Amino acid sequence: MKKVIFLSMILIFVSSCIYAQTEGTLTVTVSTSETGGNYAPRNIVAIWIEDDQGDFVKTLLAYAQTRRTHLNTWQASTTAAGSPYNTTDAISGATRTSHSTRSCTWNGTDVEGLLVADGTYRVRMELTDKNNTGNFSTFTFTKGPEPESQTPANVPSFSSILIDWVPIMTSVQDESLEKSYQVFPNPTTGMIRVYGEKVTKVDVMNLTGKIIFSSKTADIDLSREADGIYFLKIVTEKGVVTKKVFKK
Repeated sequence: MKKVIFLSMILIFVSSCIYAQTEGTLTVTVSTSETGGNYAPRNIVAIWIEDDQGDFVKTLLAYAQTRRTHLNTWQASTTAAGSPYNTTDAISGATRTSHSTRSCTWNGTDVEGLLVADGTYRVRMELTDKNNTGNFSTFTFTKGPEPESQTPANVPSFSSILIDWVPIMTSVQDESLEKSYQVFPNPTTGMIRVYGEKVTKVDVMNLTGKIIFSSKTADIDLSREADGIYFLKIVTEKGVVTKKVFKK
């Protein structure tokens, strides 16, 4: 009987690890450039998420309308998922007339708005400036309770790449570090201060995990933000701490 209970506890623990669903925000930033196509500098571009099996999860950015059929990799991924060219919650628009830095975020949900399980995921990017396949690249990252920041090497059409995963809630946060930093007043009507040593940056995130602004000081002004719940990602020389703040 004891053996059965022990094995059951192990299965529950393993299942909880496998199906953990950490909330957070993935920020993807990249600078685009030409592929050498005949429509340059005009271009169409898409950035999306797939799981480690290559199954489509969600589009983050898609600047492509009438010529979107030439984003062949994105088309294949969304079509295989039964939702061709899906842009649910994505930044979207028409063909770009020039190249620039593109930025988008992912809150860890799929096209149905459901939080996906923690694990390995892929950021995929595709760009073309011709009536044919252009350049596409894939980068992997881990969605989970630990922050992860990558700056991959430049690849054709994509440079200055930043892939930054920031969990909102984490049960493995160092308790002693967490207690070393406090936010007052909380609840607040506007101004708050982070108390603790050597704060280097504070990111303010809304409930979807989107970073709405950042500060390099310990003083944060929420007076222009709507009432509600916010999360502060406090970056320090000792580590990262997340705090919940109520604005009323």
